[in-house]
Amino acid sequence: MEHACIVGWSHTPFGRLDAFDLERLMVDSAHAALADAGLQARDIDTVFVSHFNAGMVPDGFVSSLPFGADEGFRFKPAVRLENACASGSAAIHAALDAIGAGRARIALVVGAEKMTAADGPAVTAALARASHYRDEGAQGMTFPGIFARIAREYFARHGDHGATLARIAAKNHANGARNPLAHLRRDLGFEFCNTVSERNPLIAAPLRKTDCSTVADGAAALVLAAAPLAREFRRAVRFRAAVQVNDFLPMSRRDPVAFEGPRLAWRRALEEAGADVGDLDLAEVHDCFTIAELLCYEAMGLAETGQGARCVEDGTVAFDGALPVNPSGGLKAKGHPVGATGVSMHVMAARQLCGEAGAIQVPGAGLAGVFNMGGAVVANYVSVLERAA
Repeated sequence: MEHACIVGWSHTPFGRLDAFDLERLMVDSAHAALADAGLQARDIDTVFVSHFNAGMVPDGFVSSLPFGADEGFRFKPAVRLENACASGSAAIHAALDAIGAGRARIALVVGAEKMTAADGPAVTAALARASHYRDEGAQGMTFPGIFARIAREYFARHGDHGATLARIAAKNHANGARNPLAHLRRDLGFEFCNTVSERNPLIAAPLRKTDCSTVADGAAALVLAAAPLAREFRRAVRFRAAVQVNDFLPMSRRDPVAFEGPRLAWRRALEEAGADVGDLDLAEVHDCFTIAELLCYEAMGLAETGQGARCVEDGTVAFDGALPVNPSGGLKAKGHPVGATGVSMHVMAARQLCGEAGAIQVPGAGLAGVFNMGGAVVANYVSVLERAA
């Protein structure tokens, strides 16, 4: 089956957006994506909304919020998708499935999250709901604590890689400094990221503040069209592969350091795309914490188990390296408004493939990989994208 193509997109800035509530984020991004695709609401057959929430805002029923962008949306089918931090990719897959099944020709995907209206403890508690309650939540484990546990276990097996995590953070901050849509636009440098200080405290040892993605507001949207229609648009990006792999939710049922779900998702996606990791020109991967990006290098096949550090040390994943990883700044610097994240990653990759990424453009980008993860290595989505001829 030939997958649908991305034919339009939009992306708000990420960060603390006090002037925007959730509805305005969705409305503005929907309106801008339609304009980018040269469409009106009446041209859209179905709408998929990505939103995690978990108590961060009072809005519990959000599938029709994008309809405020255009009265032509009225009476269109719309549904909200939630799969923790991979909610955006879940919505994209729902759109791909609807188009592939012939139930729609053109679909709109809107991902959004309003996080900064809640205080820190409320956000921490909301995000913790994406863990297994009995095994992790009931023990008071937060996501920084969960990924700190993963980092400690990785260090126990493969040596202390605190400096490696700092190099990843510094790389992504340098990339984010060039991205006008990023939440954090400051090149902090390796020494700052590698030093525990008042401005860079330990959050959960060994993870420092610079090892953790940000709490942010933001939205992104995509218009997807059936492949035969794509040639009617001014440009299109096609999915050469779109793979989802879910693992057990309790960490006690698996080895989270092994990243088995991401490994399988990457292997299946590259096989479906008829490619290998060396064919990719860039990748946007889910660096909710720097340890996650390090493990992504190994899961995607850039390095053997325990050897991911060399990808940073030899410059492979640098902006000007053989395979730039997170040229957008990633979740670390671009920001991580949960429901928007998966959609954002696909927008960033599509812009690269169409030569529209501005200051973060990877020269000659022809094939991109996207890895979006929900929970502690539970919901794993990999896309392989290329510009349609």
